[in-house]
Amino acid sequence: MSNYFHRQIQLWGEQTQNSLKHKKILIIGSGGLGSSFAYALGASGIGEIQVVDFDTVSLHNIHRQILFTLNDEGKFKADIFKSVVQSRYDGVEVITHKMKFSEFVSKNSTKFDLIFDATDNLETRSCIDKFAKNTNTPWIYASTQAFHSQVCFFDKASFKPLLKDGINPEGLAAPIVMFAASFSANLGLRYLANLDVKKDTLYYLDISSGELKVSKFSLQKP
Repeated sequence: MSNYFHRQIQLWGEQTQNSLKHKKILIIGSGGLGSSFAYALGASGIGEIQVVDFDTVSLHNIHRQILFTLNDEGKFKADIFKSVVQSRYDGVEVITHKMKFSEFVSKNSTKFDLIFDATDNLETRSCIDKFAKNTNTPWIYASTQAFHSQVCFFDKASFKPLLKDGINPEGLAAPIVMFAASFSANLGLRYLANLDVKKDTLYYLDISSGELKVSKFSLQKP
């Protein structure tokens, strides 16, 4: 597959590229963020991707959940995730779990190299953090709201400082979702390729003015 990965091999060499086929990642959610993860990570050379999502495609999802088309309404998102990812690169195994994350946790026996949060609620993210700490697995948190997003590569720090009550959802456009997912996927791919990654640092990305502003906050370890 050297021709397929020609440009990535130019970036980090054939040995690093070959190492990715031994990596296993978990993506929780295959909606807006998960759709972009499918494209950004699914054809990168990662050997196994497991995805957890019990939801089906609704019409109002499709404008920002780029994995889906109008013909997919009513279908399971995880099934489409698998079909699209494996159609773009036949060297990746996609395993779907059409269930809630809490149910997945009770059944899982796989050791993952990295976990990606592609959810849209704090309760599930808190559960992801607990699962990640219990299994000694790093995870990447990503969230979007209006023209803002937050991203953090969690290693040792606790997610608790980000738990906020009374947050009302705002409108959302596709580009900010894709931007947050791409930023997260880049952190994850660098980590899997054994390149430097800033850990336990919250990135706050703001493009509300039409100009990108990035703020960084160090999260204390518990």
